[in-house]
Amino acid sequence: QAQLVESGGGLVQAGGSLRLSCAASEGTFNRYTMGWFRQDPGKEREFVAGITWLGGSIYYSDSVKGRFTISRDIFKNTAYLQMNSLRPEDTAVYYCAASKFIRVSTAAKEYDYWGQGTPVTVSS
Repeated sequence: QAQLVESGGGLVQAGGSLRLSCAASEGTFNRYTMGWFRQDPGKEREFVAGITWLGGSIYYSDSVKGRFTISRDIFKNTAYLQMNSLRPEDTAVYYCAASKFIRVSTAAKEYDYWGQGTPVTVSS
């Protein structure tokens, strides 16, 4: 069964940067739309960014637009989230997800596969 594995989370000071990676441990997610979500305890999972298979469509939430960049390498079967100018409010567990839809959806329910999450903590 196809699985996603995130990495790259950690502790960083406000204003710093992190790069998250999402790799397929089994199977391939080529032809899938990939998304990044984040979740704080007690809150709903929030859409952060999404990218279609060949990168033709990319969407960001307003809260990260201009600071985060999503990309993917279809040859490495890996998606990335470059996070710059991090803020304390960006602190959350970050999840990558894969959707069979051909378009980017901001709804978590439309994603079919999920990683286990990687924590990001931004200190002030």
